[in-house]
Amino acid sequence: MTHPLDHLSRAGDDTRDSASLEANFSDLHPPLTQRQAFIESQRCLYCYDAPCVEACPSDIDIPRFIREIAEDNINGAAQTILEENILGGSCARVCPTEILCEQSCVRNHDAECQPVLIGLLQRHAVDHMHFDGHPFMRAADTGKHIAIVGAGPAGLSCAHRLATYGHRVTIFEAEAKTGGLNEYGIARYKLVDDYAQKEIDFLLEIGGIEIRHGQRLGDNLDLETLQHGYDSVFLGLGLGTSRQLGLTGEHAVGLMPATDYIKELRQTDDLSELPLAKRCVVVGAGNTAIDMAVQMARLGADAVTLVYRRGVESMAATGHEQEIAKANGVRIVTWAQPERILLDDAGRVAGMRFARTESRGGALVTTGETLDIPTDAVFTAIGQAFEAASLSDARASQLGHEAGKIEVDGNFRTSLAGVFAGGDCIAAGQDLTVQAVQHGKLAAQAIHNEIMAQQEVA
Repeated sequence: MTHPLDHLSRAGDDTRDSASLEANFSDLHPPLTQRQAFIESQRCLYCYDAPCVEACPSDIDIPRFIREIAEDNINGAAQTILEENILGGSCARVCPTEILCEQSCVRNHDAECQPVLIGLLQRHAVDHMHFDGHPFMRAADTGKHIAIVGAGPAGLSCAHRLATYGHRVTIFEAEAKTGGLNEYGIARYKLVDDYAQKEIDFLLEIGGIEIRHGQRLGDNLDLETLQHGYDSVFLGLGLGTSRQLGLTGEHAVGLMPATDYIKELRQTDDLSELPLAKRCVVVGAGNTAIDMAVQMARLGADAVTLVYRRGVESMAATGHEQEIAKANGVRIVTWAQPERILLDDAGRVAGMRFARTESRGGALVTTGETLDIPTDAVFTAIGQAFEAASLSDARASQLGHEAGKIEVDGNFRTSLAGVFAGGDCIAAGQDLTVQAVQHGKLAAQAIHNEIMAQQEVA
């Protein structure tokens, strides 16, 4: 299949080589030194009923682990984190702490006006733990076997918690590698040194978890077979399709979903071989759009423009992410929505026309003015949708739906007996690793309670 950017030059076609490009994708936020971590941990007031804990989607006892760092009890701090979030290392790197725990820190309101660096402290604890073995033990084997579909953060979190209860788990994963969003969808400079796979290796040390790759629900895997073959099923499906602009020329050479390019960028061993648009446009306003724009700039693009149909205040990307984009030379254009894809004589993308917009009475309307931006490639980052084909078999099609996703109750139960779901595939799901981890953890508790209650009745 022809690559939509094959007509472009390679990232290494100018003076950049693989080494210099890799340097551009080094750690976005360098870790704290031991001394820095000690000093930062002492800034914490160790609040009772701490607002930072209330803001943490995974319920980590933040004051406790920070106090443990201050007491030089790194293993204790790591244990406190991992008890609630087994992917605490990656979440410390990719979680938007600036709008969650750190935004809620009481230090924002005192003379310092600077929150405790909770994310970096969490990373410090997990990165420097030194247990003799896995810090969690499997309970005695229950004889129960649970199937999990999807080896992303939700599925992995669910699997690990179920393993601690003594259940056997088999994870069915469509991709060739485990990790989901952490492996395929996060900016390369946020998770470096193959960290996603190292974290997974650590998680699997608990035992009792098998992963089968190349297994796709709706293709070579069906829900009815899983229901018959296992004691319970958890669906941790990601969002498999990118939303389209709905414009003529959507499939022209030079137009590509941002998630597809990011996946390719994260998996390549040689950044210099990646196709590079010297002038590129990214359409979107979320963190994926920012990730795409920044990575193109770091690969060597001369002009990167991110375009959004509303104002900066409405962008889903955090202010912190927006500042990262600006620091990397990304131009952000607001109040402009895609109107037409401009093609050259060969039918390749040559630019994009945007209709100028404004808000009138709370409604977005066009002003009649247009803006043309010349470009060699357009990357769409306007959101992802649940891939309906994954629920196309007879049993899966019976699942209840809400807002185009799988409907669940407060305990992550679906409308089918013995089938649970969590993460991005449910209506409450967001594009946050930490929330997916929490869903998996809570669903595991619900699954355990249900199957053990059934065993007692039997």
